[in-house]
Amino acid sequence: MGMCGYLAIPGKFLVVLGLKLLFLVPAGVPARSGDSALKDNITVRQGDSAVLKCSVDSKVSRVAWLNRTTILFAGTEKWSLDPRVVLMENTAITEYSIRIENVNIHDEGPYVCSILTNKKPKSTKVHLIVQVPAKITNISKDVTVNEGSNVNLMCQAVGRPEASITWRHQSLRGGHKFVTEGEHLELISITKEQSGIYECMASNDVSSSDIRRVQVTVNYPPFISKARSTGTPVGQRGVLQCEASAVPRADFEWYKEDRRLLNGINGLKIETQGKQSLLIFFNVSEEDYGNYTCVAMNTMGITNASIILYGPGAMHDVNGTPIFRCCSFCLLLTITLSHLLKF
Repeated sequence: MGMCGYLAIPGKFLVVLGLKLLFLVPAGVPARSGDSALKDNITVRQGDSAVLKCSVDSKVSRVAWLNRTTILFAGTEKWSLDPRVVLMENTAITEYSIRIENVNIHDEGPYVCSILTNKKPKSTKVHLIVQVPAKITNISKDVTVNEGSNVNLMCQAVGRPEASITWRHQSLRGGHKFVTEGEHLELISITKEQSGIYECMASNDVSSSDIRRVQVTVNYPPFISKARSTGTPVGQRGVLQCEASAVPRADFEWYKEDRRLLNGINGLKIETQGKQSLLIFFNVSEEDYGNYTCVAMNTMGITNASIILYGPGAMHDVNGTPIFRCCSFCLLLTITLSHLLKF
């Protein structure tokens, strides 16, 4: 306990009282057989109060509480300057107890209740153990990497007893999944499915776990998850839909054959929101029927899908898909080369 040198009575009084206590507590607090009793350890959580109890009887002539070589109380006289240490009142006549408030780790250690009975000193020893809740002190910052990269996450914590660390993965689809234990988490050749929040949980059963999170963002090229051909009669409103997943979010372009379509030209509207792009025909004509290409691109790559707008009399293949001549590969190659020339 950080109380060394805390003496409330200075000068000559200190010397006099010190000499008196020599009869009560010889140097080193002797512990001859039969004269010393060891009580169970007292365990408290940091910030709580600790009560140290000592049993006495009517034969006791002097009594004192010590922490190592520092006198805390001699009888009812307080020697410690620490305001957190108080002598408990309203206790049984056979009890001589002190309370240490707002305990911290510096208070941990041995305490001795020294008793003088019929000129014979006795002592009761108590060892105070201070537990500290687990607390995370250092954790990796949020990170963004490309798919296929290696990722190393770190989480450090303190506590008494020593904190154990567990990593969990909260995916973008929700739900938690245990990953590993220990300060370090290594993700080899990370995939887009491994993106999301990684949760570090430090615990030592002293208090509730300390939890902190790291956001891991994985960049990956677009892939088109939805591209459906649509049949629309002449004169009706038609919509072609293209949906692509990508990080960073994909940009969209629409083509008919090798001609790029622009928003607001020839009665067309291109409406893009999030990962979805719509090609809207306000009034479908015979010339609108045919093969359209949706192109999705970001800094990681480029992909495309063919989508057909057809009328009621369109020919279909054996799978029911309208038949139009197209060359999506040639178009994709042309678009890719044009984008590469920008760099």
